[in-house]
Amino acid sequence: MFSLQKKLKQEANKSTSQPAKKPVDLRQKLLQKEFETLKQLPVGCSIHFDNPDVLHQFKLILVPDKDSLWYGGRFEFFINVPEGYNFDPPKVTCLTRVWHPNINEKGEVCLSILRQNSIDSFGWLPTRTIADIIFGINSLFYDLVNFEDPLNTEAATMFQNNKDMFIRRVREYINKYCK
Repeated sequence: MFSLQKKLKQEANKSTSQPAKKPVDLRQKLLQKEFETLKQLPVGCSIHFDNPDVLHQFKLILVPDKDSLWYGGRFEFFINVPEGYNFDPPKVTCLTRVWHPNINEKGEVCLSILRQNSIDSFGWLPTRTIADIIFGINSLFYDLVNFEDPLNTEAATMFQNNKDMFIRRVREYINKYCK
């Protein structure tokens, strides 16, 4: 019995002298794997990390080419990946003021794959990736502009009623906020 107490005390001392293991950050591991396998971004897109060790917060810089109404602008998006990733979608904020039917003045972005629950069945799924988000945001400046379910209703109405005025407003915003 005396030796058993001694053994238990030794085991207790051993466990306290070893450094505690950090819990595995699943989000960090998923993102690391995604960024390693991300081969090619859309033309005009780049990713920037303020801290390369913090993969869950980064900026997407988008510079549309001449095929876009937003050509000549440089748009920054802040992407914050929540702890519940990949079950919870990333939060995306446009840091650049832009005249766009799917981006409002607060920088909120309307993109169905960013919605936890979407009525069109194109919402967030655990199988989606950061690449899907980047390609989706890029598409907002080319072919995925949604005028039927806009976030910026004034921009969508202007496009439908007076496309020339809409284009002038886009150019004004680019010249004022996007250089």
